[in-house]
Amino acid sequence: MSVTHSPEIHAKLIERIPVVTGRGLHEWFDALDKGPGLLRCQDRSNWLADEYELPQWYAQALVTEYDRRRRNRSIPAPRRENA
Repeated sequence: MSVTHSPEIHAKLIERIPVVTGRGLHEWFDALDKGPGLLRCQDRSNWLADEYELPQWYAQALVTEYDRRRRNRSIPAPRRENA
């Protein structure tokens, strides 16, 4: 079952994560980087919830935010070769 939050709910969940979990977003993102190489968002959020005993809605918000931030990383433009 997929959990989808409105942008407002998502923002509130992300804002509360450090208070509720005692860990900052960077720590959760490190955990996702070091975790199993699961491809589906639902699989990653299930793993995060199970591994760290998080409520599912926080795990889903973390995975969603992690994916959003990874997508928004700037990718350097390819260099032009002089012909």
